[in-house]
Amino acid sequence: MSIYLSPQLWWRAAIVVCAVAGLLTGEHRIIFYTCQSNLIVLGYFAGAVYWMVRRQSTEAPAPRLRGPVTLWILITCLISHFVLNHGASPLPGLTDPDPAAALANWSQFLVHYVVPLMVVADWMAFGPRRRVPWRDLPLWLLFPLGYGVVAVFRAIVFPAAPYRYPYPFLDPGVHGGYGGVTMQMVILGGYFAVLAALLIGWDRLAARVPRPTRADALSTGG
Repeated sequence: MSIYLSPQLWWRAAIVVCAVAGLLTGEHRIIFYTCQSNLIVLGYFAGAVYWMVRRQSTEAPAPRLRGPVTLWILITCLISHFVLNHGASPLPGLTDPDPAAALANWSQFLVHYVVPLMVVADWMAFGPRRRVPWRDLPLWLLFPLGYGVVAVFRAIVFPAAPYRYPYPFLDPGVHGGYGGVTMQMVILGGYFAVLAALLIGWDRLAARVPRPTRADALSTGG
């Protein structure tokens, strides 16, 4: 089957399009985790599309990197929805009567919801499977936790920098000092570890599902 007929190629190309659209239609600063995680997704899946076409293969490159990329962008969605927006629906803002406001809301919707959910769907639906060992799980946490450490260090060194604390859970003034911020990071790290385990667990479970072979399809008249 031609690579151009594979759902993997077009789904991953759609991820690239949505990431570009989301980043270009709104104001996204590199200091924010949302921007960084979406840029990582854009780079990975743009490379994946190129690789798939060049190699005529449905498998994405660097399969051990695909897992953490999925985790990192999923964190973007969950933090935005449950921590920052307190579970409020983003849908009403998409029909704002002010075109500029509607465009900004669409941008936020793409980078916080559409791209993350498309990447998670890619992880759940497509292979390759069983390329990520369980020992990689701690490595998946380095970027999100490292982001928090660097963001706090930046705030200490450059107190006059814009968006000094990009997120409220990094602000010691909100959590009673740096000890409170550290506790927030520990709690979030625990949640991230559980998410990573669920992603790896799904990958292992999906690998157990037998895939129909060409012989099976011929025997059933497919």
